[in-house]
Amino acid sequence: MNIKRIKLHLITMPLKSPFNTHLQKVERREGIIIEAVDRDGVTGLGEVVAFSTPWYTEETVKTCYHMLKDVLIPLIESHGLAHPRELGMMFQSVRGNAMAKASLEMAIWDLYARQLDTPLWNLLGGTRRSVLAGAVVGANGTQAMIDQAKGLLEEGYERIKVKISKGEDIEIVRALRAAFPSLALLADANSAYGLQDADHLKELDEFGLEMIEQPLGVDDLVEHSILQGRINTPICLDESIVTPHDMKSAIHLNSCGVVNLKLGRVGGYNPALEIYQLCQDNGIKLWCGGMIEFGVSRAHNICLATLDGFSIPGDISSSSKYWEEDIIDTPIVVEKGSVQRFEKPGIGVGLNEKRMNEVTSFTEEFSL
Repeated sequence: MNIKRIKLHLITMPLKSPFNTHLQKVERREGIIIEAVDRDGVTGLGEVVAFSTPWYTEETVKTCYHMLKDVLIPLIESHGLAHPRELGMMFQSVRGNAMAKASLEMAIWDLYARQLDTPLWNLLGGTRRSVLAGAVVGANGTQAMIDQAKGLLEEGYERIKVKISKGEDIEIVRALRAAFPSLALLADANSAYGLQDADHLKELDEFGLEMIEQPLGVDDLVEHSILQGRINTPICLDESIVTPHDMKSAIHLNSCGVVNLKLGRVGGYNPALEIYQLCQDNGIKLWCGGMIEFGVSRAHNICLATLDGFSIPGDISSSSKYWEEDIIDTPIVVEKGSVQRFEKPGIGVGLNEKRMNEVTSFTEEFSL
């Protein structure tokens, strides 16, 4: 692939409004933007979607920077690379660190597609011209959630995800369902419950939720299987599915009916496509999750979500939902509940250099 250099840009931007879960309140988003540049000057883009602290997974922006600089980029330098698929085998010598791996893989898949002068979704086998869009309600208080959901519906979103936790669940969902009787609504628990809460979670069955996402432990499959046998609402697994082997185990145990597939969480396109195929072969529904990302990662999510199996609206919101100005040159826009795929080569967008200069605190370049 003739990669000449890789650049890492550490960036920080304030959110337009705080994003709240029972685990963390996010007001400023830190991240790393990756540029993989070949000898002809063609550039592919990737993004580290880890947070500044390890509340979602054990990875952070700092650990990802270390892994990229000291482990993953040197692996590419020492081995060379002819095709992005080779990264899967190359990275097997490195345990974990899925978000660091995914960010570099994103950039190299994007570069490869641009070298071939074709959209990345085309290389992946995507067919959807538009991607169904959902959004997350994370405001504090029931009325604030209703107001936020109303605004999102007016913007065209067709599915709303609400964050729940113990003591902030049944009444919130009841109020949202009363306010929006036909809304496609799902609840995201971020592992706030234990199996002892099964009877309580069963109370959610009456509200016709599309699913309840990750109600139990992040590393659990067995208890999710038991819980799914006790409730009617489909369980969606997020943090529990990190590898294709996790997906195989979940299928054998009947732990879920839905999977939230995130490129960053599973380590990039190579494992994501394997998980996707397992879900397709076993009747597991899929949607593409989000991480309060910048535009680079969102553009990658659009490419992934063009695959036929992504039939549920994903967390692919407009750039304007979180940012006063995004870092990409073509903002992502949701219209009438969907986002149009980009037709340009690669992920279809470049960097907004002016905005990047404003939000970048540090840049480091590595020659290969």
